[in-house]
Amino acid sequence: MRTLIVLRHAKAAQVPGLADRERPLTGRGERDAVRVGEEIKALGLVPELVLCSPARRTTRTAELAFPTVETSYERDIYEAYPEDLYELIRRLDPDVETLVLCGHNPGVHEMALSLVGGEFTFRPGAFAVVELDAPWVDLWPGEGRLVTHWDPKEG
Repeated sequence: MRTLIVLRHAKAAQVPGLADRERPLTGRGERDAVRVGEEIKALGLVPELVLCSPARRTTRTAELAFPTVETSYERDIYEAYPEDLYELIRRLDPDVETLVLCGHNPGVHEMALSLVGGEFTFRPGAFAVVELDAPWVDLWPGEGRLVTHWDPKEG
């Protein structure tokens, strides 16, 4: 069994004149990113790898939530469609059992929904924990089971 944690970056600031990729987290975003790590740890999950967009807000979210976990910065996650995210994950080392995908909406939200069905929100800092029976190479829509969904405004 594999576990995929689909994470949307925490709340980012809107800074006039600053490139979208350079947007920093807000104070709330910083606090929520730390809480993401605490919540995942409380679930008994220990990620082995984080695949992360190189945008400033995602890299900071990953640093705060998973400070000791190996992180791979993948430019293809920025502005990705779900199909792009699936393809990236299919190339993973098959020995990885617990993975975090840290990215942006709408791609990560649409991917999470396509994996498990149903409806849930995906505000900044939200994550979905998805269990998968198939190896990464066989990851397709509908293949996952939602274990839990966490939203910083509800948690």
